[in-house]
Amino acid sequence: MSTEEKVASHYTHGSLETAILQTLAENGKDIDNLRLRDLAGVDEFHLGRHAATAEFARDLDLAAGLLLADIGSGLGGPARHFADAYGCTVSGIDLTDEFVQVANSLTARCGLADRVSFRQGSALSLPFESGGFDRTTLIHVGMNIEEKAALFGEIRRILKPGGRFGLYEIMQMREGTLPYPMPWAMTPETSFVRSPAIYRQLLEEAGFVVELEQDRSALAIRLAHEARAKAASAGEGGNPGIRTLMGPRASERSGNVNTSVEAGLLAPIEMIARAV
Repeated sequence: MSTEEKVASHYTHGSLETAILQTLAENGKDIDNLRLRDLAGVDEFHLGRHAATAEFARDLDLAAGLLLADIGSGLGGPARHFADAYGCTVSGIDLTDEFVQVANSLTARCGLADRVSFRQGSALSLPFESGGFDRTTLIHVGMNIEEKAALFGEIRRILKPGGRFGLYEIMQMREGTLPYPMPWAMTPETSFVRSPAIYRQLLEEAGFVVELEQDRSALAIRLAHEARAKAASAGEGGNPGIRTLMGPRASERSGNVNTSVEAGLLAPIEMIARAV
């Protein structure tokens, strides 16, 4: 299999929508008329979860009417927030066909299908016309993409001059061996974590000026501690949504990334870059 096929296979569940809807129904949610907050436990698969998404959106200077492409959109949580909170029209793309199907279904159940849509495709060959977007986003995606120069070139292609590209990625902050499995990869074979310096260099070479860079480790660590404390007090084995997404080794995989962030080996880094 190609690297992209291996990555798509890694994220494919097989009956993800059924599992999510069953969990929601068991928790008393009206699955035919969902609210965004009903999905908070499952649809934002990144460090810091919704709190990080909200801060990221503010830094992107979003506004009603802007066209936004979310690259590696997953189950669509951030895309739905961008549309609901700011009035953007969002086009999401993801390598994993099952994620795309579930994202579109959940979006329709939330009443946002007129503003948010998803399709399957590769971030290295985006199915969008050149210069068609005001904003692009990349949230915890680059760890699975080795060809980051090609990725940033494609993102620059679809952005209007002066448009902003916001990325929120797990980056390696010092030398050291990463513990596997991780949420994004079971082994190093499909893991391509890089340093902030490499990201900055490649962004500049692709035609961007980095205007903002922030380390979100403190937020991620605080929220991880709060989640563990809540689960322990309730006698639970962690977030059921994360268990649904990551399977039986969910705790190990989450623990490895959280431990690496606390040790300063990895960090969730936000960058906002302007297309020139």
